Amino acid sequence: MNSKVDKYFSNAEKWGEELEQLRTILLDCGLDEELKWGSPCYSFQNNNIAIIGELKESCVIGFFKGVLLSDAHGILVQPGENTQSARSVHFTSAGQIREMEPVLKEYIYEAIEVEKAGLEVPFKKTSEFSVPEEFQRKLDEMPALKKAFEALTPGRQRGYLLHFSAPKQSKTREARIEKCMQQILDGKGLND
Repeated sequence: MNSKVDKYFSNAEKWGEELEQLRTILLDCGLDEELKWGSPCYSFQNNNIAIIGELKESCVIGFFKGVLLSDAHGILVQPGENTQSARSVHFTSAGQIREMEPVLKEYIYEAIEVEKAGLEVPFKKTSEFSVPEEFQRKLDEMPALKKAFEALTPGRQRGYLLHFSAPKQSKTREARIEKCMQQILDGKGLND
């Protein structure tokens, strides 16, 4: 246990008991515990394996390379439609976690083996994401915007492309682009 992480558990709003159970399971599997991105994160030889947290309707354990797990029990869920690597398991009671403990340990040990084997998730390249026509027009009209966008990290570029592509209406896409232009020009990502 990492004493720096203890505060997270003492401040848990709704799922304290459940999060403590997940913590115990992860530590029983020999993982190291740190606080990353504001949540308890568990690693093996400095490679992230899992993260736990609370949502409104559930608490969750997320596997960073969950897409590479066999999911023999069919419990892994893709957190969002654009999530390429992570997969998660949601819980709504301590009893549920107790029942699932052997299965969770099986998944954790498999995730450790994925790291030991050096397996990598084949991520979709930024060039494979579609550029909304409204954004492409802006890039063509403003060389400085194009240069700034191309200077962003691939992850930041993908974040903007997904954000700009999400609305169904052109005027909403245009409004999002207008709102984010200065941020792009400043070299910042969508959530910076």
